Amino acid sequence: MHLHHLTLANLRNYVRLDLRLQPGLTVIRGDNAQGKTNLLEAIYYLSTTRSFRARTDGELVHWLAWREDQPYARLVGQIETGSGDLQIELTLMGTRRADDSDTPPAVRKHIKVNGAKCRAVDLVGQFPVVMFSPVDLALVDGQPALRRRYLDVALSQVSRRYVRSLSRYNRVLQQRNHLLRGIRDGGRRPGEQLAFWDAELAEHGGILVSERLTAIHALNNVVADLHPQLTDQREHLRILYQCSFDLGGREARYALSPDEISTRLRDALAQARREELARGVSVVGPHRDDLRFVANEADMGVYGSRGQQRTVALALKLAEVSFMRQRLGEPPTLLLDDVLSELDQARRSDLLGALHDHSQVIVTTTDLDGFTPEFLAAATCYEVREGIIREAEPIAH
Repeated sequence: MHLHHLTLANLRNYVRLDLRLQPGLTVIRGDNAQGKTNLLEAIYYLSTTRSFRARTDGELVHWLAWREDQPYARLVGQIETGSGDLQIELTLMGTRRADDSDTPPAVRKHIKVNGAKCRAVDLVGQFPVVMFSPVDLALVDGQPALRRRYLDVALSQVSRRYVRSLSRYNRVLQQRNHLLRGIRDGGRRPGEQLAFWDAELAEHGGILVSERLTAIHALNNVVADLHPQLTDQREHLRILYQCSFDLGGREARYALSPDEISTRLRDALAQARREELARGVSVVGPHRDDLRFVANEADMGVYGSRGQQRTVALALKLAEVSFMRQRLGEPPTLLLDDVLSELDQARRSDLLGALHDHSQVIVTTTDLDGFTPEFLAAATCYEVREGIIREAEPIAH
């Protein structure tokens, strides 16, 4: 599977873009603020219907488009898959505000797959991608919510069951927290309502945790070999899933069924009842779980250097590519933004060597100095300047 044609209109700094892409390695070179990251953001958005950096969809619409009577942005991707061509079209229709309000402009999203209207939940997973950007270092040393979101995005691309349970779990969690606050503030009494939401939360929470554990087990099998390759055999990485309720021993948890995990979650909810009623919030469940990354018995989120943390994040993303290939039968497109900065020469060479076997890799950079001649010889190179992309010859080394 690979993206072979991308069309953009009024997206970020791209007024018009018509770009053909090749399978294998692609390098996009350009100075800062020319559109490198915007291009990867567009491809990621085409896959997930979400931006990895914008707060609202309106931010994606070119600022000049907001002067038009009908502001809009459009993305169209032609994807070649093992079962035939796939066309994905996303259109963002904006409503221009007449006043100077600070309220973000309203945007409606329209999705079509092969010309037919489609919901976002049904699009996710049809064109899978794995994205790495400098902000992903926060996956290692940042807040737990970032790591949970990473799991949700990754698993939503490979499991319809996960998407459905995640959507239901989030709605149940909202209703349950509302009820808990009402009980805490004296307006309601504990009763059958809370028991109902407990059962719903446990049912869908059990599915989420089960799917996450399966993914972590698969990722660990890959990083066991991959991470040493990225560190010249100096470091060995393990990914640990930290559950907010008791799942038993480290190995035993992987043998639990979703129903068994649901039962353990219901028990944990019962044990946490007094605390939850006092605080007015759900304190256990997959919305409170976390990941740890341990290399050579050291927690990389606490003790890792910037280079080590970047290597861990990269190993995680490369392992995710392998995981998706196993689950979907086809490899995802790998997007790497400014991937070589803050890596020493040895880690750069190790990483570049690991990319050659991937179906489609798109890498952005401000210069080509960090790339090996072998990598550049195998890659298609482009130059981007002020939202215009042209194919270019690689700089001689």
